[in-house]
Amino acid sequence: MTTKVAVIGAAGRMGSTVCAAVEGADDMELVGRFDDGDDLGDLGGADVVVEFSVPSASAANVAHCVESGIHVVVGTTGWGEAALETLREQVSAQDGVGVLIAPNFAIGAILMMSFARQAARFYESVEVIELHHPDKVDAPSGTAARTADLIGAAREEAGLGPVPDATTDDPDGARGALVHGVPVHAVRLRGLVAHQEVLLGGEGEMLTLRHDSFDRVSFMPGVLQGVRHVAEHPGVTVGLEHYLGL
Repeated sequence: MTTKVAVIGAAGRMGSTVCAAVEGADDMELVGRFDDGDDLGDLGGADVVVEFSVPSASAANVAHCVESGIHVVVGTTGWGEAALETLREQVSAQDGVGVLIAPNFAIGAILMMSFARQAARFYESVEVIELHHPDKVDAPSGTAARTADLIGAAREEAGLGPVPDATTDDPDGARGALVHGVPVHAVRLRGLVAHQEVLLGGEGEMLTLRHDSFDRVSFMPGVLQGVRHVAEHPGVTVGLEHYLGL
């Protein structure tokens, strides 16, 4: 069976790579390319839409797909809890529609987040450093925020207190942002694509978990995995790990 796929944000760096990946997949057919200002209409009769736009447009794009009864795989980051709750209400009114929101589609990045969650309860200190190209519009990255949230939840379950930090004077925010109690630092540097380190520290040791995406093709196996399985997961799913058995 061939899955008909449309891409929103098709002219962007990620969107164009998704289009090529869909066209190269034997079990998929690319039926639509849409960008800013285009009338989405019936989305070319797609079974699944892959949405890689910008945070300011993503919610409306996804809502249009859901209202049309079309499954959606979302790679746009910047989805806060309030936006997710609104989306859950929209999806609940469309029986059987599945929406996958994935902060990262690289299999290695998913494994890194899983390993960080497992390790979090064993270490007193933890920090996240994410590094991306300077054209990225949001900070911290969706992957970093998701990683910090998983780590923070694991630390709470283990009964750990706040990450130790004696800093009392930081007027310029050099210590980064706190996400679920975890310090997160964002680097924007020309030449980078998408990279992240999780540093976990204890007395006399440090564990470093790092993932590097050197090319956007690294995300495509995960995107295609999402397209192939989103219909099997009605409702809103956050994180590709739920499709990978992690």
